[in-house]
Amino acid sequence: MIISSIGGLVLSLAGLSIGWMIGTLLIAAFLSFKRPAFLKIPREQKGLPPYWLRIGQCILAIELGQKINLSVVHTFKDHWLVILVMLFLSIIFALISGLVLWKFSQTDMITSFFGTSPGGLSAMPSIAEEVGANTIVVTIIQTMRVFLVVLTIPLFASTWSHHPANHVIANSDVVSSGGVSGFEWSYLLWTLILAFGVWGGYYIGKHLKFPAPWLVGGMLGVGCLQTLGSTFAGHDMIAWWPHSAIILSQIFIASSIGSRFYKEMLTGIGKTMWVSLLTTIGLIVSMLVCAYFVSIITGISFITSMLAFAPGGIAEMATTSAVLDADSTFVVVVQVLRVLVVCIILPTLFRGLKQWEVRKMTRAQSRISA
Repeated sequence: MIISSIGGLVLSLAGLSIGWMIGTLLIAAFLSFKRPAFLKIPREQKGLPPYWLRIGQCILAIELGQKINLSVVHTFKDHWLVILVMLFLSIIFALISGLVLWKFSQTDMITSFFGTSPGGLSAMPSIAEEVGANTIVVTIIQTMRVFLVVLTIPLFASTWSHHPANHVIANSDVVSSGGVSGFEWSYLLWTLILAFGVWGGYYIGKHLKFPAPWLVGGMLGVGCLQTLGSTFAGHDMIAWWPHSAIILSQIFIASSIGSRFYKEMLTGIGKTMWVSLLTTIGLIVSMLVCAYFVSIITGISFITSMLAFAPGGIAEMATTSAVLDADSTFVVVVQVLRVLVVCIILPTLFRGLKQWEVRKMTRAQSRISA
Protein backbone atom coordinates (compact mmCIF):
# COMPACT_ATOMS: atom_id res chain seq x y z
CA MET A 1 0.00 0.00 0.00
CA ILE A 2 2.87 2.37 0.78
CA ILE A 3 4.50 1.76 -2.61
CA SER A 4 1.16 2.01 -4.40
CA SER A 5 0.38 5.32 -2.70
CA ILE A 6 3.44 6.85 -4.37
CA GLY A 7 1.51 6.68 -7.65
CA GLY A 8 -1.36 8.51 -5.97
CA LEU A 9 1.00 11.16 -4.64
CA VAL A 10 2.46 11.76 -8.11
CA LEU A 11 -0.94 12.21 -9.75
CA SER A 12 -2.20 14.43 -6.92
CA LEU A 13 0.86 16.67 -7.29
CA ALA A 14 0.10 16.81 -11.02
CA GLY A 15 -3.18 18.56 -10.13
CA LEU A 16 -5.63 15.66 -10.46
CA SER A 17 -8.29 15.83 -7.75
CA ILE A 18 -8.89 12.09 -7.67
CA GLY A 19 -5.20 11.35 -8.22
CA TRP A 20 -4.77 9.48 -4.95
CA MET A 21 -7.42 6.98 -6.04
CA ILE A 22 -6.30 6.48 -9.65
CA GLY A 23 -2.54 6.54 -9.07
CA THR A 24 -2.72 4.09 -6.18
CA LEU A 25 -5.01 1.80 -8.15
CA LEU A 26 -2.67 1.67 -11.16
CA ILE A 27 0.47 0.93 -9.15
CA ALA A 28 -1.31 -1.67 -6.99
CA ALA A 29 -2.63 -3.43 -10.11
CA PHE A 30 0.85 -3.38 -11.69
CA LEU A 31 2.50 -4.80 -8.55
CA SER A 32 -0.16 -7.47 -8.21
CA PHE A 33 0.19 -8.44 -11.87
CA LYS A 34 4.01 -8.49 -11.95
CA ARG A 35 4.56 -9.68 -8.35
CA PRO A 36 8.18 -8.41 -8.07
CA ALA A 37 10.47 -10.61 -5.99
CA PHE A 38 11.33 -7.92 -3.44
CA LEU A 39 7.69 -7.81 -2.25
CA LYS A 40 7.73 -11.56 -1.46
CA ILE A 41 4.01 -11.93 -2.26
CA PRO A 42 2.86 -15.55 -1.76
CA ARG A 43 1.67 -17.09 -5.03
CA GLU A 44 -1.60 -18.21 -3.44
CA GLN A 45 -2.43 -14.72 -2.17
CA LYS A 46 -5.19 -13.06 -4.20
CA GLY A 47 -5.39 -9.48 -3.05
CA LEU A 48 -4.91 -7.63 0.22
CA PRO A 49 -6.64 -8.86 3.37
CA PRO A 50 -10.26 -7.64 3.30
CA TYR A 51 -9.96 -5.58 6.49
CA TRP A 52 -8.00 -2.87 4.63
CA LEU A 53 -10.95 -2.30 2.31
CA ARG A 54 -13.29 -2.20 5.31
CA ILE A 55 -11.11 0.37 7.09
CA GLY A 56 -11.21 2.55 3.97
CA GLN A 57 -14.98 2.18 3.81
CA CYS A 58 -15.32 3.12 7.50
CA ILE A 59 -13.33 6.32 6.97
CA LEU A 60 -15.43 7.12 3.92
CA ALA A 61 -18.64 6.38 5.88
CA ILE A 62 -17.73 9.04 8.46
CA GLU A 63 -16.84 11.48 5.68
CA LEU A 64 -20.15 10.98 3.90
CA GLY A 65 -22.33 10.57 6.96
CA GLN A 66 -21.52 14.11 8.11
CA LYS A 67 -23.01 15.41 4.87
CA ILE A 68 -26.41 13.68 5.03
CA ASN A 69 -29.23 16.20 4.67
CA LEU A 70 -32.78 16.52 3.33
CA SER A 71 -31.70 17.69 -0.14
CA VAL A 72 -31.66 14.08 -1.37
CA VAL A 73 -35.25 13.52 -0.19
CA HIS A 74 -36.38 16.66 -2.00
CA THR A 75 -34.52 15.61 -5.14
CA PHE A 76 -36.22 12.19 -5.18
CA LYS A 77 -39.58 13.77 -4.46
CA ASP A 78 -39.25 16.11 -7.43
CA HIS A 79 -37.58 13.76 -9.92
CA TRP A 80 -38.33 10.20 -8.75
CA LEU A 81 -39.69 9.09 -12.12
CA VAL A 82 -36.59 10.16 -14.07
CA ILE A 83 -34.30 8.55 -11.51
CA LEU A 84 -36.18 5.23 -11.55
CA VAL A 85 -36.23 5.22 -15.35
CA MET A 86 -32.48 5.79 -15.36
CA LEU A 87 -31.90 2.95 -12.92
CA PHE A 88 -33.83 0.51 -15.09
CA LEU A 89 -32.13 1.83 -18.24
CA SER A 90 -28.72 1.10 -16.68
CA ILE A 91 -29.85 -2.47 -16.01
CA ILE A 92 -31.23 -2.85 -19.55
CA PHE A 93 -27.95 -1.58 -21.05
CA ALA A 94 -26.06 -4.07 -18.87
CA LEU A 95 -28.28 -6.91 -20.10
CA ILE A 96 -27.64 -5.85 -23.70
CA SER A 97 -23.90 -5.96 -22.95
CA GLY A 98 -24.35 -9.48 -21.58
CA LEU A 99 -26.28 -10.53 -24.68
CA VAL A 100 -23.50 -9.24 -26.95
CA LEU A 101 -20.87 -11.01 -24.84
CA TRP A 102 -22.82 -14.26 -25.05
CA LYS A 103 -23.30 -14.07 -28.82
CA PHE A 104 -19.74 -13.07 -29.76
CA SER A 105 -17.62 -15.03 -27.27
CA GLN A 106 -17.34 -18.58 -25.96
CA THR A 107 -18.94 -17.65 -22.63
CA ASP A 108 -22.24 -19.30 -21.80
CA MET A 109 -25.40 -17.20 -21.47
CA ILE A 110 -25.82 -17.16 -17.69
CA THR A 111 -22.14 -16.33 -17.08
CA SER A 112 -22.32 -13.48 -19.61
CA PHE A 113 -25.33 -11.89 -17.92
CA PHE A 114 -23.87 -12.19 -14.43
CA GLY A 115 -20.54 -10.79 -15.63
CA THR A 116 -22.04 -7.60 -17.08
CA SER A 117 -24.64 -6.93 -14.35
CA PRO A 118 -23.67 -3.83 -12.31
CA GLY A 119 -24.39 -5.42 -8.95
CA GLY A 120 -20.98 -5.15 -7.32
CA LEU A 121 -17.71 -7.04 -7.50
CA SER A 122 -18.35 -8.89 -4.25
CA ALA A 123 -22.05 -9.65 -4.69
CA MET A 124 -22.36 -10.90 -8.28
CA PRO A 125 -19.75 -13.73 -8.24
CA SER A 126 -21.23 -15.15 -5.03
CA ILE A 127 -24.77 -15.06 -6.47
CA ALA A 128 -23.50 -16.46 -9.78
CA GLU A 129 -22.02 -19.46 -8.00
CA GLU A 130 -25.45 -20.38 -6.63
CA VAL A 131 -26.91 -20.84 -10.13
CA GLY A 132 -23.94 -22.63 -11.67
CA ALA A 133 -22.30 -19.80 -13.63
CA ASN A 134 -18.52 -19.67 -14.17
CA THR A 135 -17.50 -17.57 -11.16
CA ILE A 136 -13.93 -17.07 -12.43
CA VAL A 137 -15.14 -15.47 -15.67
CA VAL A 138 -17.78 -13.45 -13.78
CA THR A 139 -15.11 -12.15 -11.40
CA ILE A 140 -12.79 -11.22 -14.26
CA ILE A 141 -15.49 -9.35 -16.19
CA GLN A 142 -16.73 -7.59 -13.04
CA THR A 143 -13.15 -6.63 -12.14
CA MET A 144 -12.54 -5.25 -15.63
CA ARG A 145 -15.71 -3.17 -15.45
CA VAL A 146 -14.78 -1.72 -12.05
CA PHE A 147 -11.25 -0.96 -13.30
CA LEU A 148 -12.51 0.82 -16.41
CA VAL A 149 -15.13 2.80 -14.51
CA VAL A 150 -12.76 3.80 -11.70
CA LEU A 151 -10.04 4.81 -14.16
CA THR A 152 -12.23 6.73 -16.62
CA ILE A 153 -15.22 8.23 -14.77
CA PRO A 154 -13.25 9.97 -11.97
CA LEU A 155 -10.73 11.27 -14.49
CA PHE A 156 -13.48 12.64 -16.71
CA ALA A 157 -15.35 14.08 -13.74
CA SER A 158 -12.20 15.68 -12.33
CA THR A 159 -11.44 17.31 -15.68
CA TRP A 160 -15.04 18.49 -16.03
CA SER A 161 -15.24 19.99 -12.54
CA HIS A 162 -11.85 21.78 -12.64
CA HIS A 163 -11.43 21.39 -8.88
CA PRO A 164 -7.90 21.91 -7.53
CA ALA A 165 -6.15 18.90 -6.04
CA ASN A 166 -5.96 20.38 -2.58
CA HIS A 167 -9.67 21.13 -2.43
CA VAL A 168 -10.98 21.10 1.15
CA ILE A 169 -13.82 18.66 1.54
CA ALA A 170 -15.23 18.54 5.02
CA ASN A 171 -16.29 21.59 6.99
CA SER A 172 -14.32 20.16 9.89
CA ASP A 173 -11.13 20.80 7.90
CA VAL A 174 -11.46 24.40 8.97
CA VAL A 175 -11.12 23.22 12.55
CA SER A 176 -8.32 20.77 11.92
CA SER A 177 -6.31 23.20 9.81
CA GLY A 178 -6.37 25.85 12.48
CA GLY A 179 -3.44 24.34 14.38
CA VAL A 180 -3.39 23.58 18.06
CA SER A 181 -5.40 26.67 18.93
CA GLY A 182 -8.29 25.47 16.74
CA PHE A 183 -8.42 22.04 18.39
CA GLU A 184 -10.79 21.18 21.20
CA TRP A 185 -11.27 17.85 22.94
CA SER A 186 -14.99 18.04 22.17
CA TYR A 187 -14.17 17.67 18.47
CA LEU A 188 -12.19 14.49 19.15
CA LEU A 189 -14.95 13.16 21.39
CA TRP A 190 -17.51 13.71 18.65
CA THR A 191 -15.23 11.90 16.19
CA LEU A 192 -15.17 8.88 18.52
CA ILE A 193 -18.96 9.00 18.78
CA LEU A 194 -19.26 9.01 14.98
CA ALA A 195 -16.88 6.04 14.82
CA PHE A 196 -19.25 4.23 17.18
CA GLY A 197 -22.05 5.16 14.75
CA VAL A 198 -20.15 3.41 11.93
CA TRP A 199 -19.83 0.26 14.05
CA GLY A 200 -23.51 0.27 14.99
CA GLY A 201 -24.61 1.07 11.44
CA TYR A 202 -22.54 -1.82 10.11
CA TYR A 203 -24.31 -4.38 12.31
CA ILE A 204 -27.71 -2.98 11.40
CA GLY A 205 -26.77 -2.97 7.70
CA LYS A 206 -25.44 -6.51 7.93
CA HIS A 207 -28.65 -7.68 9.60
CA LEU A 208 -30.74 -5.98 6.89
CA LYS A 209 -28.40 -7.40 4.20
CA PHE A 210 -27.30 -4.00 2.84
CA PRO A 211 -24.71 -4.05 0.04
CA ALA A 212 -21.31 -2.89 1.38
CA PRO A 213 -22.60 -2.71 4.99
CA TRP A 214 -19.45 -1.04 6.37
CA LEU A 215 -20.00 1.86 3.95
CA VAL A 216 -23.77 2.06 3.54
CA GLY A 217 -24.76 1.06 7.07
CA GLY A 218 -21.90 3.05 8.57
CA MET A 219 -22.83 6.16 6.60
CA LEU A 220 -26.46 5.92 7.75
CA GLY A 221 -25.33 5.41 11.36
CA VAL A 222 -23.10 8.47 11.22
CA GLY A 223 -25.82 10.48 9.50
CA CYS A 224 -28.35 9.64 12.22
CA LEU A 225 -25.94 10.55 15.02
CA GLN A 226 -24.91 13.77 13.25
CA THR A 227 -28.53 14.82 12.78
CA LEU A 228 -29.60 13.93 16.33
CA GLY A 229 -26.54 15.51 17.92
CA SER A 230 -26.91 18.76 15.99
CA THR A 231 -30.63 18.88 16.82
CA PHE A 232 -30.10 18.48 20.57
CA ALA A 233 -27.11 20.84 20.65
CA GLY A 234 -28.89 23.52 18.63
CA HIS A 235 -25.94 23.89 16.25
CA ASP A 236 -23.92 21.76 13.81
CA MET A 237 -21.73 19.29 15.68
CA ILE A 238 -18.20 19.36 14.33
CA ALA A 239 -15.77 16.42 14.44
CA TRP A 240 -12.01 16.53 14.26
CA TRP A 241 -11.69 15.31 10.71
CA PRO A 242 -8.53 16.34 8.79
CA HIS A 243 -8.35 16.30 5.00
CA SER A 244 -5.77 13.48 5.18
CA ALA A 245 -8.54 11.09 6.29
CA ILE A 246 -10.13 10.97 2.83
CA ILE A 247 -6.67 10.44 1.32
CA LEU A 248 -6.15 7.40 3.54
CA SER A 249 -9.57 6.12 2.48
CA GLN A 250 -8.62 6.42 -1.19
CA ILE A 251 -5.32 4.60 -0.61
CA PHE A 252 -6.93 1.71 1.29
CA ILE A 253 -9.79 1.26 -1.18
CA ALA A 254 -7.68 1.66 -4.34
CA SER A 255 -4.94 -0.68 -3.06
CA SER A 256 -7.52 -3.33 -2.24
CA ILE A 257 -9.11 -3.12 -5.69
CA GLY A 258 -5.78 -3.08 -7.52
CA SER A 259 -4.44 -6.06 -5.57
CA ARG A 260 -7.24 -8.24 -6.97
CA PHE A 261 -5.73 -8.05 -10.44
CA TYR A 262 -3.44 -11.02 -11.09
CA LYS A 263 -1.95 -12.71 -14.14
CA GLU A 264 -3.87 -15.99 -13.89
CA MET A 265 -7.13 -14.11 -14.46
CA LEU A 266 -6.21 -13.57 -18.12
CA THR A 267 -5.32 -17.18 -19.01
CA GLY A 268 -7.36 -18.71 -21.85
CA ILE A 269 -10.09 -16.07 -22.12
CA GLY A 270 -8.57 -13.72 -24.71
CA LYS A 271 -11.65 -13.37 -26.92
CA THR A 272 -13.96 -13.03 -23.93
CA MET A 273 -11.73 -10.25 -22.57
CA TRP A 274 -11.82 -8.27 -25.82
CA VAL A 275 -15.57 -8.59 -26.27
CA SER A 276 -16.12 -7.72 -22.61
CA LEU A 277 -13.86 -4.69 -22.96
CA LEU A 278 -15.85 -3.35 -25.92
CA THR A 279 -19.23 -3.97 -24.28
CA THR A 280 -18.06 -2.31 -21.05
CA ILE A 281 -16.88 0.76 -22.93
CA GLY A 282 -20.26 0.90 -24.69
CA LEU A 283 -22.05 0.62 -21.34
CA ILE A 284 -20.00 3.47 -19.85
CA VAL A 285 -20.57 5.75 -22.84
CA SER A 286 -24.32 5.07 -22.88
CA MET A 287 -24.60 5.84 -19.15
CA LEU A 288 -22.65 9.08 -19.59
CA VAL A 289 -25.10 10.19 -22.27
CA CYS A 290 -28.08 9.27 -20.09
CA ALA A 291 -26.56 11.03 -17.07
CA TYR A 292 -26.14 14.18 -19.16
CA PHE A 293 -29.83 14.20 -20.09
CA VAL A 294 -30.80 13.56 -16.46
CA SER A 295 -28.75 16.58 -15.37
CA ILE A 296 -30.56 18.74 -17.95
CA ILE A 297 -34.04 17.48 -17.01
CA THR A 298 -33.65 17.54 -13.22
CA GLY A 299 -31.15 20.33 -12.66
CA ILE A 300 -28.82 17.96 -10.79
CA SER A 301 -25.18 18.76 -11.54
CA PHE A 302 -23.65 16.65 -14.31
CA ILE A 303 -20.86 15.48 -11.97
CA THR A 304 -23.35 14.19 -9.41
CA SER A 305 -25.51 12.57 -12.09
CA MET A 306 -22.51 10.96 -13.75
CA LEU A 307 -21.18 9.43 -10.54
CA ALA A 308 -24.64 8.33 -9.40
CA PHE A 309 -25.42 6.35 -12.58
CA ALA A 310 -21.89 5.15 -13.42
CA PRO A 311 -21.77 1.32 -13.43
CA GLY A 312 -19.02 1.20 -10.82
CA GLY A 313 -18.75 0.24 -7.17
CA ILE A 314 -20.50 2.09 -4.35
CA ALA A 315 -17.30 2.88 -2.46
CA GLU A 316 -15.39 3.98 -5.55
CA MET A 317 -18.04 6.39 -6.80
CA ALA A 318 -18.71 7.65 -3.26
CA THR A 319 -15.01 8.39 -2.79
CA THR A 320 -14.89 10.30 -6.07
CA SER A 321 -17.97 12.33 -5.18
CA ALA A 322 -16.47 13.23 -1.80
CA VAL A 323 -13.21 14.38 -3.39
CA LEU A 324 -14.96 16.40 -6.11
CA ASP A 325 -17.50 17.89 -3.67
CA ALA A 326 -20.48 16.41 -5.52
CA ASP A 327 -23.69 15.41 -3.73
CA SER A 328 -22.17 12.34 -2.07
CA THR A 329 -25.36 11.23 -0.35
CA PHE A 330 -27.34 11.27 -3.60
CA VAL A 331 -24.58 9.30 -5.36
CA VAL A 332 -24.53 6.64 -2.64
CA VAL A 333 -28.34 6.35 -2.50
CA VAL A 334 -28.69 5.88 -6.28
CA GLN A 335 -25.79 3.39 -6.39
CA VAL A 336 -27.29 1.42 -3.49
CA LEU A 337 -30.74 1.41 -5.12
CA ARG A 338 -29.31 -0.03 -8.33
CA VAL A 339 -27.36 -2.73 -6.46
CA LEU A 340 -30.49 -3.67 -4.53
CA VAL A 341 -32.57 -3.87 -7.70
CA VAL A 342 -29.88 -5.91 -9.47
CA CYS A 343 -29.39 -8.31 -6.54
CA ILE A 344 -33.13 -8.79 -5.93
CA ILE A 345 -34.58 -8.93 -9.45
CA LEU A 346 -31.85 -10.16 -11.79
CA PRO A 347 -30.87 -13.42 -10.00
CA THR A 348 -34.48 -14.63 -10.31
CA LEU A 349 -34.48 -13.67 -13.99
CA PHE A 350 -31.13 -15.40 -14.57
CA ARG A 351 -32.29 -18.58 -12.83
CA GLY A 352 -35.24 -18.66 -15.22
CA LEU A 353 -32.88 -18.17 -18.17
CA LYS A 354 -30.65 -20.94 -16.86
CA GLN A 355 -33.60 -23.35 -16.65
CA TRP A 356 -34.70 -22.33 -20.14
CA GLU A 357 -31.18 -22.97 -21.47
CA VAL A 358 -31.06 -26.39 -19.79
CA ARG A 359 -34.45 -27.37 -21.23
CA LYS A 360 -33.37 -26.18 -24.67
CA MET A 361 -30.19 -28.28 -24.53
CA THR A 362 -32.16 -31.29 -23.29
CA ARG A 363 -34.62 -31.07 -26.19
CA ALA A 364 -31.75 -30.70 -28.66
CA GLN A 365 -30.02 -33.82 -27.26
CA SER A 366 -33.29 -35.73 -27.43
CA ARG A 367 -33.72 -34.86 -31.10
CA ILE A 368 -30.14 -35.92 -31.81
CA SER A 369 -30.68 -39.24 -29.99
CA ALA A 370 -33.91 -39.81 -31.90
